[in-house]
Amino acid sequence: MTTQSIAISAAARQRYLLVLLFAGFVLTGVEITVAGPMLPLFIARWSLSDSQAGVFSIVQFSGSLAGVWLSSLITHYFGTRTSLVLGYVMVGAGLATVNASSMTVAFFALAALGIGYGLVVPPTNLTVAEIGGVRSASLVSLVNLAWGVGAFSSSPLVLLALKNGALVGLLYFFAGFGCLLAVSFLFSTFPEGGHAPTSSTTNAAGTSVALITTIVLAALYFLYVGVESSLGYWAAAYNNRLAGGGTGISTLAPMFFYGALLVGRAVAPFLLARFREYGLVMTALVVVITGTTLYLLAGRQQTAFASLALAGLGCATVFPIFVAWLSRWYGPRAGIVRGVMFSMSSLGSSSVPGVVGFVSGHAGGLLRIGLLVPLFSAVAMVFLLLLVRRQAAA
Repeated sequence: MTTQSIAISAAARQRYLLVLLFAGFVLTGVEITVAGPMLPLFIARWSLSDSQAGVFSIVQFSGSLAGVWLSSLITHYFGTRTSLVLGYVMVGAGLATVNASSMTVAFFALAALGIGYGLVVPPTNLTVAEIGGVRSASLVSLVNLAWGVGAFSSSPLVLLALKNGALVGLLYFFAGFGCLLAVSFLFSTFPEGGHAPTSSTTNAAGTSVALITTIVLAALYFLYVGVESSLGYWAAAYNNRLAGGGTGISTLAPMFFYGALLVGRAVAPFLLARFREYGLVMTALVVVITGTTLYLLAGRQQTAFASLALAGLGCATVFPIFVAWLSRWYGPRAGIVRGVMFSMSSLGSSSVPGVVGFVSGHAGGLLRIGLLVPLFSAVAMVFLLLLVRRQAAA
């Protein structure tokens, strides 16, 4: 075989792997958000209070946190392939059983969905970055757009399935897709890894970051993902209680949030090229605060949908900027700090939506009171950002 034919064969295997990784991220977008549009169904099926409904989120995102930790161990000892295969098997098992008539089985299913999510997300991002080389940032942005497509599609697909009595079939379809991905990754060729750091990373090698800055950044990761997951998780349940609501149309509420998030992520590279990151993230948080406030004041579905979309649009640029700061501020040490930061983000997604349900339950079932938690979290982020403005502007 000639050198040219070997290169062509390697490129073909690389494209095949990328297709699998992108397809997998569409599925992860669906599976990690599917509990949101199904929440009104769970509440009606088991006559749940808001506090009890919040436990579903805690179970799922605690599983995600555990999955992130397991992914680090599995990838280190057994490689990326093993983490992805096990992750998609867990995703398939969770999707196949999440609509069970038993609440105990549903809890185990949500835990499986969370663990599977945690097992596949870190190695997917890392593998895409390794394949991308000098284009790694663009390629990672694209694969996360694929996640957004899945998250955006989850609500209308669940609504369509509910109207046609096909929810079980839809979940089995996605479960089968997850198992197919697991088998496909068994026969894929993965990059060996170890790409060189970028110039920006190298230049940051000598940067000294104060402990308070690290603590603030960890708090920002925790709070941001808590805000995003809370709004997405509780949207359908909250809209279900508004005038003109009902399980049908309210199921679409997360779609407006994730749809705006998807649009914002698509235009984020253009905004980041024109505006300073610190000013952009502060503006984005003001949009989140405004959208969430209007959402809590909304009295009808249409107003709530528009307000939720505004909050989603504001969320779009926040997390990418935090990730960029992590790489820039810590340089080669980012690999060590990254695990802490992403653990904090998983902890935020596992706890803050549960706190929303807890507060609502102790406020007499007023979910509007519970959703003050993500609103106040967004306000707290503004004040935390003031503490790192010098570092962010450097």
